[in-house]
Amino acid sequence: MSRSISIKLGLDGAYATRRWEKPENIVGLVRELGYPCMEFCADVIDPFFMGDRTFQLEMAAECRAVAEKVGVEIWNLYTGMCTHRSHGFSHSHIAPRRRMEEWMVLAMQTAVALGGPRLGGHMDAVPVEYLQDPEAYRRACAHAYAAWRRLAGLGREVGVKALYVEQMYIPSEIPWTLDQTTECLLAVNTDSEGVPVYVTVDVGHQAGQQYGMQPPDTDYLEWVRRFGAFSEVIHLQQTTPEGSHHWPFTPEYIEAGHIEMDKFMAALREAHESAAQSPLISCLDPVGEQRLVLEVIPGSTKCEDVLLEELRVSAEYLAQYVPFEGLRWEV
Repeated sequence: MSRSISIKLGLDGAYATRRWEKPENIVGLVRELGYPCMEFCADVIDPFFMGDRTFQLEMAAECRAVAEKVGVEIWNLYTGMCTHRSHGFSHSHIAPRRRMEEWMVLAMQTAVALGGPRLGGHMDAVPVEYLQDPEAYRRACAHAYAAWRRLAGLGREVGVKALYVEQMYIPSEIPWTLDQTTECLLAVNTDSEGVPVYVTVDVGHQAGQQYGMQPPDTDYLEWVRRFGAFSEVIHLQQTTPEGSHHWPFTPEYIEAGHIEMDKFMAALREAHESAAQSPLISCLDPVGEQRLVLEVIPGSTKCEDVLLEELRVSAEYLAQYVPFEGLRWEV
């Protein structure tokens, strides 16, 4: 039986953090730059730090209205830097774990208010004290998997359609290897009554060599082949093998980097064609909607005019592979 996959290009909202305040810029610039879809960044409307709940939901509604007016699809909300700085789900004490789950529930509500009822990202780091203790590391992973299962159940009540756990590149940010990602998705989704939890593959997150990462875990194409059919959002960036630089796709950075979009698209097609052979098929349906999201994270000293031009040029380049109106594959 064949299935259909709709693929569109998107832009992550990290470009706007600490820069633009008004929804007409945060969302409107996405359309002006040439992207049909947006992944909203939680740093822009953080549940704990950006005003009170009334303000947050009002801003989400304003962003949704702008998106509808200019013709931008807000697909999902994604964690920013705030949650990357904490021991959350895997902390040995229950209080930090509960607090991070509170953040997630509020963020899920924000995603629904934005009109992009999906939440993804990374909101945890296993304490380094446990990395040399296999039993402690196993317990930390189990805490994280249990949190994702609970949140998947709460997500169904809140109204989100899916959650995304991002694959990372150091052992303290799980999942960080191909096998651990499979383990995570099976643990979280098997016999779950909640919304599906997919993986977000990032083509630059294979840079853990200093922690012992070895092939095939260092091969971004292998990540795409193995998990591309179970990833509603894939993060694109130009980068080098030893770092996750989050560069744009401009001639300068394409020359310096190693991400080849023709090879990426071929690997993605292979992933969808072979999805039925994945062990994940026992607990997850292959995705039918997919967003390839450019995730550029500019430094503070990057001037706005330069940043916007890099994003515009990147959209033109990526449109060679995914046109503005999107792709539809039958596999």
